[in-house]
Amino acid sequence: MDKDNTGAPEPSGAPVVMRQRSDFLAANGGLRVGTPGFVLLVKPRADADAMRRIGYTVTKKTGNAVVRNRIKRRFRELARAVLPDHGIAGADHVLIGRTEALTRDFADMKSELARALARVREGKASSDRRPPRGKPRKR
Repeated sequence: MDKDNTGAPEPSGAPVVMRQRSDFLAANGGLRVGTPGFVLLVKPRADADAMRRIGYTVTKKTGNAVVRNRIKRRFRELARAVLPDHGIAGADHVLIGRTEALTRDFADMKSELARALARVREGKASSDRRPPRGKPRKR
């Protein structure tokens, strides 16, 4: 795969992988859709670039390094298969792994990702996180 001087792959439809923590934090403020195998975060970028970017994250709570890497490998293949056709141009996409992603049927995960992206496109995704637990703070 040829790269230009910015390090981004040429426009072959494959998404560019996000690596900086600030990009993941920015995407956390976007729309979210939960599925049994993953949570999808999508945040449109303010720049005029139509490139789709993807990030993968799997917490240690999910399992050891072998388990986390297997889940990320499955996510990379999901992104290669689904994002070029269904991804949102000019947006950052983040897949947050759940334990179920390891054993879930790959075809089911592909259809869930396509459905989740359709929900984001239709505006049916949640834009806020769960309310904080516990008693409300007195001011």
